[in-house]
Amino acid sequence: MTPEEHARVTEAIRTAEQGTSGEIYCVVARSSDSYFFPAAFALIVAMLIASLVAAFALEYWWLTLRAPLFVAAQMLALVCALVLLWLFPPLRLFLVPRQLLYRRAHENALKQFLSRNVHITTARTGVLIFVSLAERYAEIVADSAINSRVGQPVWDNVVGRLVADAREGRLADGFVAAVGTVGQLLGEHFPLAAGDVNELDDHLVEI
Repeated sequence: MTPEEHARVTEAIRTAEQGTSGEIYCVVARSSDSYFFPAAFALIVAMLIASLVAAFALEYWWLTLRAPLFVAAQMLALVCALVLLWLFPPLRLFLVPRQLLYRRAHENALKQFLSRNVHITTARTGVLIFVSLAERYAEIVADSAINSRVGQPVWDNVVGRLVADAREGRLADGFVAAVGTVGQLLGEHFPLAAGDVNELDDHLVEI
């Protein structure tokens, strides 16, 4: 994201927190995992199945291929495929089940929630807005105080709009809108109190 887009999100956070004692933190990750090993495992299984089919085909057509040559061809093909996976990381995403992609992204969201100290605000009103680009995944992780007052369908609706904006190439707009909605929800349940202290940095973190 450009510096101008970062500035927009930062300003949106500051504006949203003017009416609440809650805290909003935004993180966008390029990817939540390298996925090399899961993709390599899927590739090896696929190539073993293909080798078995090839062996039966050779047998069916009465073609003879010496075992050392057959194994050498398998190994060469596997090495070439693994090199491609290593050199071109985007290829890995096509070999990894979407369920695993979402699980790794969810785990990263929880990790960011804890490592960025969103969980230790005084009133337990911290909210993390998280996006992982490679997995096309977004999530809102809310601390216990606000999460007990806002139902999951409300968070899901905010995430849905954020994902829609990101899909259309308007990630900054999506963050600004999500921050605004989260700020309204926090303001309804935890309005700004006298002597309130800003406990988390007001900016978007890229990892």
